[in-house]
Amino acid sequence: MSLTGTPFLYTTIVLAVVALILPLVLWSRVRGPKPLRTSVRLLMLLFAQGTAVTLIFVLVNNQNNLYDNWADLLGTGNHVQQAQDLGSDGTGGIAVKRLPKVRQTFTAADGPGMRAAGGVRVTQLRGRVSGVNAEVYVWLPPQYDEPAYRNKKFPVVELLPGYPGSAKAWFGAMKAHEQLLPLMRSGQVAPFILVAPRTNLLAGVDTGCANIPGQVNADTWLSIDVPKMVMDNFRAQPAPQGWAVAGYSAGAHCAVKLAVAHPDRYRAAVSLSGYNDPIGERNSLASQTPVLRSENNPYLLLKKAAVPPRIALYISGESGDGYQAGVALQAIAKAPTTVHVVFLPRSAGGHNMALWRPQVDTVFRWLTLQMGQNHARGQDRSLTGTTGALTGDAAGTTGTGTTGTTPRTPLTGGSTRAALASGTASRAGAAQKR
Repeated sequence: MSLTGTPFLYTTIVLAVVALILPLVLWSRVRGPKPLRTSVRLLMLLFAQGTAVTLIFVLVNNQNNLYDNWADLLGTGNHVQQAQDLGSDGTGGIAVKRLPKVRQTFTAADGPGMRAAGGVRVTQLRGRVSGVNAEVYVWLPPQYDEPAYRNKKFPVVELLPGYPGSAKAWFGAMKAHEQLLPLMRSGQVAPFILVAPRTNLLAGVDTGCANIPGQVNADTWLSIDVPKMVMDNFRAQPAPQGWAVAGYSAGAHCAVKLAVAHPDRYRAAVSLSGYNDPIGERNSLASQTPVLRSENNPYLLLKKAAVPPRIALYISGESGDGYQAGVALQAIAKAPTTVHVVFLPRSAGGHNMALWRPQVDTVFRWLTLQMGQNHARGQDRSLTGTTGALTGDAAGTTGTGTTGTTPRTPLTGGSTRAALASGTASRAGAAQKR
């Protein structure tokens, strides 16, 4: 029985109701010696508590898409078949563009929200370069199958969840495709192909979207194997101009890191409540050693870049949760790199879906403009300080010097100047947030 399926949810509801009724009906009817009666009554209470906790977990998991299946929950899943040293570019010397096309088999995805807005499809992808074998979810825009667009290639956005987090989260809890469907139909947002690959590749740890020989090649999985599959099977625009990556929490860190590290593969990145230093997620493999932390810190990668990359970054967050990380990147960005930072007040929410879900509208309007999809009537609402249903001051400085409204008082979240400079302030004390 699927962890996120409707049958399991209904089963837990029925069990919780039965567990509540049993003590009411049988408490005074239990017969036998006193030790036996006491034991039976204690078991009924434990059963009631256990089913109640289980039901709450299932509801929370379905709402936030934390664990996709039993293997993820129990920590028994492993999607890495091999993890060779692929070198600095993550290709292992393989001429990726010369690899033959592989046609994938797609089926309708199951789970909350997966059948909405035309439906999400899923395939099991065996990464030829990364050695990862995992599922990838794809949603096609409404224009994709229209006759007028039969020769058109579409821009692509890779969507990354937090940790722990399901690849379905952007379609389930975030409802991205449901929000974007009417905007794409009306021309307010470009018709993007949405791609959500699995990021939980090893049991009990966050890969940090890093390549770590002998453990995992998560960077290559996301930036080479998944895009190659999409290009082979759909009418997708080529990289980098036609590709962007977006994420929240740990996925936000990955999104910015991938764009900064691979400007030849991505044109833009969106970070919702992210961080720069991998130690922001205490279970991240990328925080194991100082070398790995340095190699996977987008602040340091951008600072050390010999030539500023031609990328656009959108970073939103509250003080102490994403905002300072964006300010740090903003401070070192040089043209043609642009960094747009949006400050969200504490009243907007917390580190959860309630904060991120309303921003989908805004960030996709921004992506429409940044990726040159001028035929869509996109408007960058973040310039006015509005993010979807959220309203707050915006800090919109770009690498070219255009400045929007900044908060009236400095917002350091108790962080030191050193922390702000290194881009680690958004996770002061390495406190875990997902």
